[in-house]
Amino acid sequence: MADPDTIYFYAQTDAYAEFSNFAPYGIEMEDVYWRTVEHYFQAMKFHDADYRERIRSASKPKDAKALGMTRAVPLRADWEEVKDGIMYTAVSRKFRTHAEPRELLLSTGDAHIVENAPMDYYWGGGQDGTGLNKLGEILMRVRVDLRAS
Repeated sequence: MADPDTIYFYAQTDAYAEFSNFAPYGIEMEDVYWRTVEHYFQAMKFHDADYRERIRSASKPKDAKALGMTRAVPLRADWEEVKDGIMYTAVSRKFRTHAEPRELLLSTGDAHIVENAPMDYYWGGGQDGTGLNKLGEILMRVRVDLRAS
C-alpha cells in the first residue's frame, strides 16, 4: 500500500511529471542550452565533445538517454564519483530557472518524493520500493534549498 505522505512520479502523464528529468524544461549550463535535464546528464557521462553534442542535439529525452547508455564510447573515468553532484546541479538549475515546476515542488510541503521507476534501483525506488531513490532525495534537497533562498 502506498504511503499517502509520499509523492510518486515517473511517466510524463503522471501527476508531478514536472519532476521527471524528461520533463520539457530546458537548462543552461556553462553557456550551453540543454532541452532537458536528461540531455545534460547523459552527455556529462562522456569527455568526448562531439558525442556530448550528439546527445545535446537529440530531439527527445529518450533518445538522449539511449545515446547515454552506450558503452561504445568510453565513460569518463570518474563518473561514479561525480554523477550525483552533476544530477543535483542540473536538477537545481531546472527548478531555479522555471517557475511552474518550482511552485509545484514547493507545494509538496514535507512529503517524501519517490521516482517510481520500476527498473531503476539507483535513481528510483525500483520495482519493490527498495531502490536508493537518489533522484527523489535530490528533489527533496532542492526543495529545502529553494525554501532557504
